[in-house]
Amino acid sequence: MEKLQLTLAIIKPHAVKNPVAVSYIRNVIKNKFVVVRTRRIILDTKEAGDFYQEHEGKFFFNRLVTFMASGYIDLHVIAHKNAIELWRKMLGPTKVYKAQFQEPYSLRSMFGISDTRNVAHGSDSTVSAEREIKFFFPDFSFYEWHNNDEIRFRTGPIIFNKYLFQHVRKL
Repeated sequence: MEKLQLTLAIIKPHAVKNPVAVSYIRNVIKNKFVVVRTRRIILDTKEAGDFYQEHEGKFFFNRLVTFMASGYIDLHVIAHKNAIELWRKMLGPTKVYKAQFQEPYSLRSMFGISDTRNVAHGSDSTVSAEREIKFFFPDFSFYEWHNNDEIRFRTGPIIFNKYLFQHVRKL
């Protein structure tokens, strides 16, 4: 079996507030990926600005930062043999209008409202995934993951713990 790749999935505030959307998205995540870590937090505008600093100076930066600090977000470290590509494919195009025509069954097409309120974020590369996971999960050890946890998650047996909303080793 191939090694598992990690990525960060962020469910944005408008989707977390919508019980139908968050339930559907969580079902997709738990059934298609191994959920390694989960958190639900509220960002303040400084944290949101720090996370999205690569977009500073762009016309949508203030709108994005304000939106991301407007309510709870769900953070999931998810794993799959090609987690980054699969999660981004499930999200669909970043622009909701484009998603509705090109990928009508994508998450952004079904639950996105605008280009800012486009349901979720997905890391675009392994370098971004590591940086973003470290931003939200500073205690996450990539050394421990690559040398111990990944093998256990890949070879099993694992079960899904609905209270933690993550997969755990079956004892």
